[in-house]
Amino acid sequence: MFVINLYGMKPRRLFLSLLTSLLVLSCFTFAIPAGAQRTTPPVQRQRSTGPTRTGRDEALWQRALAIHRRAIVIDTHNDITTSMTNDDYDLGGEPPFPYRTSIARMKQGGQTGEFFSLYIKPWYVAHGGAARRTLDMIDSVYRAVERHPNDLMFATTSADIRHAKAQNKIACMMGIEGGHAIENSLPTLREFYRLGVRYMTLTWNNTNDWADAGRGERKHNGLSDFGKEVVREMNRLGMLVDVSHVSDKTMSDALDTSKAPIIASHSSARALSNVPRNIPDDLLRRIAKNGGVVQVNFYSLFVDQKTVAPQADERGQRLKAQQEALSVKYADDPERLAEEGDKLEAQYPLPPLPLSKLIDHIDHIVKVAGIDHVGLGPDFDGANDFPEGARDVSMYPNITYELLKRGYSEQDIRKILGENFLRVFAQAELVARKMTRSISGGGSTKRIGRG
Repeated sequence: MFVINLYGMKPRRLFLSLLTSLLVLSCFTFAIPAGAQRTTPPVQRQRSTGPTRTGRDEALWQRALAIHRRAIVIDTHNDITTSMTNDDYDLGGEPPFPYRTSIARMKQGGQTGEFFSLYIKPWYVAHGGAARRTLDMIDSVYRAVERHPNDLMFATTSADIRHAKAQNKIACMMGIEGGHAIENSLPTLREFYRLGVRYMTLTWNNTNDWADAGRGERKHNGLSDFGKEVVREMNRLGMLVDVSHVSDKTMSDALDTSKAPIIASHSSARALSNVPRNIPDDLLRRIAKNGGVVQVNFYSLFVDQKTVAPQADERGQRLKAQQEALSVKYADDPERLAEEGDKLEAQYPLPPLPLSKLIDHIDHIVKVAGIDHVGLGPDFDGANDFPEGARDVSMYPNITYELLKRGYSEQDIRKILGENFLRVFAQAELVARKMTRSISGGGSTKRIGRG
């Protein structure tokens, strides 16, 4: 190594010395193999979350981003809570395969509010422990908020969501998926409300002791008398009645019974994808008349059943033996069985649908029910297959861009992204204030199935 005394040289000599040094150094550089010259690893390309077509209108994309930043963006159904509960997954890290939700991705997607789904598998009905499982899942949401107070805040009211937006935080809320979680007890329902649960899906795919499911057996011709009592008690508390998963007759009975607007937290339009989980036009109109909101599900099968169902069936046949082996191996562990099944299926993704197919559902619900009655309930981490450009929580700006392309105004886009849901939430709170001033004091003690 050589050192040049720059301070002791005259300008001409200094120039010649520097020129000589540069020539020497360049020789050294060319002598080093190209691969060895890199002293740091190459920068990894980030996942693209914007429209991928080369023909993207850049000016419109920038406008979409500006609208998205101003908007309140609410997702009313995310199943990442299962991994948070089973595996103590920390939202501050990268989600484990095949899941797709994290704080970083939620921020990238401009989210203001997230409803963490408390999905209670029907296994717990047969084997016991549905309420305990619900409590475990509630605790996982509290853990996430307490771990990340600078990014997350617990929310139980519509005003809390607006406060989260003002503080640049993500409002964390909870919804029960499957009315069997309350174990046929209105006092248990009230305790879940006290802990922060703000909606309950009356059924999952299984019919319970008081409500028929869309994919379950017909036992009650919709809602039983106790089921109607559940709806009234939810109204009294200010807990939103969620009709995703229920049968059409159950949905109709809930609309007849409820004094507050209802929600479908993660359902799409049956006219475009004919599956029981989607909502027919006549009930879309009734939900609009009720003042409620339908939160569009992004799951590919619910977006385009005709295209996706044959693909999914073919995949199911290919994986049948492996799925059956998992069922035997984890017969007594429903959580691990579901997790391993998700991982297996995710290794064989279906061809993604174009994003336009998803936007078609928003268009259809706007046409049938009106602009005030549609929102977003993607069902991320409750399924594996989603349209291109709408595969995880980071990609919500793509929805805004596509809506702009179809001519929606900023006001209407903001309604779809979150303001419609906020209106319904606030109205349910108002109904509850008019009905009662207490949680337990004015509540029914009815239960069914007591020994």
